[in-house]
Amino acid sequence: MIYCITGMPGSGKSMVSDTARSMGIAVLNMGDVIREEAKSRGVPITPESLGALMLLLRMEEGKNVVVKRCLEKARNNMPPIVIEGIRSLDELNYLKSNEEVFLIAVHASPKTRFERLLKRGREDDPKDWKTFEERDMRELGVGLGSVIALADLVFINEGPIPELIDSVRRFFSGEVYGKGSG
Repeated sequence: MIYCITGMPGSGKSMVSDTARSMGIAVLNMGDVIREEAKSRGVPITPESLGALMLLLRMEEGKNVVVKRCLEKARNNMPPIVIEGIRSLDELNYLKSNEEVFLIAVHASPKTRFERLLKRGREDDPKDWKTFEERDMRELGVGLGSVIALADLVFINEGPIPELIDSVRRFFSGEVYGKGSG
């Protein structure tokens, strides 16, 4: 079983993944694949350059390049596995054609996400509203909205972090929804 995590930047995907990891579930991050490729090519780690590299990789190696690389890594781990950062229907369909998939979306409002990204301060996070909106549009342009719409489960992440963590723990322990690793 592969649990795929999707959501807009800053929605809380990493909180879901970190919680799964704390429960002993292997986690792979699709954004890390892009950042690793950027480092190997000497591309600066900025929102604009990583977005351009993501699009370039898809042109060079196909729309499924990132998910294929993650799936190769996933096969080296024992199930269940979490893949964080599914962005397109092509990626989702590729995974579904190769593995059993359960899709989890994490949602938060644009205002909440922007504030979180400013606080997080990762080098590729937007520093202003215009860059934030451009990133959102780029992500939606590759099909992220369609993937979110197809989620098997949606976590709304507007409240305190412990609420999200508790919900995620309950899910992965099998207490709710009849799924999970337990």
